[in-house]
Amino acid sequence: MSLMNSLNVSASGMSAQRTRMDIIAQNIANVNTTRTEDGSPYYRQTVTMAESDNSASFADLLNAKRANLSINKSLGNGVKITGIVEDHVTALKKVYDPSHPDADEEGYVTYSNVDTVTEMTNLIGATRSYEANVTAFNATKNMALKGLELGQ
Repeated sequence: MSLMNSLNVSASGMSAQRTRMDIIAQNIANVNTTRTEDGSPYYRQTVTMAESDNSASFADLLNAKRANLSINKSLGNGVKITGIVEDHVTALKKVYDPSHPDADEEGYVTYSNVDTVTEMTNLIGATRSYEANVTAFNATKNMALKGLELGQ
């Protein structure tokens, strides 16, 4: 794996985790939203990610290495965001408050399905993943700089 490819992998990871943190922040901001523009309650959103397109599978690479064959496919191309999806699996919260303007005929208000504890836990995970990518990026950058120093 070339140094530039390593930097690209780390950069794609940082970008994906930044997007994930943005969506988590949006979820936390809408924790008490009872009505969106379309009139429905806010649904929690999640970021789905996948490995960037890579035509070589892990098994192909492993078999090529075992046979000492040269393979022209790189190992890992980073991560890409495949979508931002609404969570319709987790139930919405219903609270009895007949004085609320968004209460239904029975007096219940439907709030979003955002759980602050879950979002904060996910935020910690995204932050740690971002930090790990920064560390890998800096380590690669330092290796490249040391390599340049050897040439002096």
